[in-house]
Amino acid sequence: MKKKILLAAILILCTGCVESEHAVKKEPLITQLPQPAQVTSAPASLWPGESNRNMLFADNKARYLNDIVTIVISEASTGSNDASTNTSRATSTNAGISALFGIDTSIINKNPNMGTSISVGGGSANNMKGQGDTSRSSKMNAQIAGRIIKVFDNGNMVIEGRRQVTVNAEDQYIVITGIIRPEDVTPENFVHSRNISDARIVYTGMGVINDKSHPGWGTRILDWVWPF
Repeated sequence: MKKKILLAAILILCTGCVESEHAVKKEPLITQLPQPAQVTSAPASLWPGESNRNMLFADNKARYLNDIVTIVISEASTGSNDASTNTSRATSTNAGISALFGIDTSIINKNPNMGTSISVGGGSANNMKGQGDTSRSSKMNAQIAGRIIKVFDNGNMVIEGRRQVTVNAEDQYIVITGIIRPEDVTPENFVHSRNISDARIVYTGMGVINDKSHPGWGTRILDWVWPF
């Protein structure tokens, strides 16, 4: 039984590491779509086909497959929760017997310390008090160039941006994907992360610093299986 638990813990830890690595290095977060067919112009025609570079009555904004758009990531979130519970209960009961077919007189005579009557009383009290609170905050600011990887029939676009920075064998990854509207792209080809629907932002790292900032696999296994 212990061997099975240990093996399950190792598999869970390994699966988490592999999934994180695939998310930023190997497997794209959104499936890559095939390239569109090239538009061929008529023989002897000077028109090369419509693109964001030759539109006469529109801004030079990203709107076609593989166009580049700059994503401004500005995320800040805070959350808090507070709960408290306070309960109490107190009860008391008193009862007395003045006559019980003469049995009370017999009991009193045999127990002179009871007094002149039989009485029964009892009481109980209990109380409970609990309190808890939690809070969380995060903030991220960055700019990253992304690429349009799909255009829907209504004009909305799926974008994906990736950036890898390597310093002294430490890799830092920023990956963002989501859906944007063409009107949310500014004339300078910027789009803010607050305007991205179904946004997924991944900011992680791999290397010596990342390894040293986490407990070893043996410690994590013990924390996972330790019941106390």
